[in-house]
Amino acid sequence: MEASAAGIIASLWRYPVKSMMGEELNASVVTERGLLGDRAFALTDRETGKVVSAKEPRKWQAMFEFRAAYSEPPGGNGLQPVRITLPDGAAVITNSPNFDQALSGVLGREVAFEASAPSAPSLEEYWPAIEGLDHQDVITEEAMPEGTFFDAATVHVLTTSTINRLRELYPAGRFEVRRFRPNVVVETEAAGFVENDWVGRELTLGEDVRLRVVKPCPRCVMTTLPQFDLPKDPGILRAAAKHNAANVGVYASVLQGGRVTRGDQVLLA
Repeated sequence: MEASAAGIIASLWRYPVKSMMGEELNASVVTERGLLGDRAFALTDRETGKVVSAKEPRKWQAMFEFRAAYSEPPGGNGLQPVRITLPDGAAVITNSPNFDQALSGVLGREVAFEASAPSAPSLEEYWPAIEGLDHQDVITEEAMPEGTFFDAATVHVLTTSTINRLRELYPAGRFEVRRFRPNVVVETEAAGFVENDWVGRELTLGEDVRLRVVKPCPRCVMTTLPQFDLPKDPGILRAAAKHNAANVGVYASVLQGGRVTRGDQVLLA
């Protein structure tokens, strides 16, 4: 199939520590594990051994008050230590003494910083009572891909057309990219939930990077949580459930790595 223009890269995002706020990038290397350094680290709950995730907000909603950014851009020297900005504005480095104790004190639970994922990672997920979700008002245990801290796939792609459509459907909601934690935001001229038609197809980002779109991205309670100036809003998830089977964006795997830059053209084949 001949490739057609899908849009341009509007923004790139990397989240060094799972469930913490991340960093917006002008450019990134893409490897078979997604944007270099994305979700490379996580915290685990010392009591349960499970990966810490804001998907269980009654334990971990405070994770959205932490911001993680690499002390130096990851590259030829591997992944550098991560600087964590705490809710009070203080900062700690992941390789500093007593790092675990510092975060445990803020979170109110004993946690451990993990530089590599266990062979069979899992997390707890709370499902709010919203019609259209797979479960309602229950906590489930969710398996993660073996040896990673990803939820389902290594790259999350979201279009501006989907964000704009949700704004039309629920004008009271603040539909901002931050709520959905994508890696690649594609600015499109199309209307509606265009990514739904990308499943099973290939995207080329810039000159070299090729992705295979594998599935829609089902959304969870994290999209409803407050973060900095964004208020708590269950209507965000309710709108996605009502109008697009609770999906916002798509997951993709990497067929060919390379380098991407904000403003690069995106082709669909």
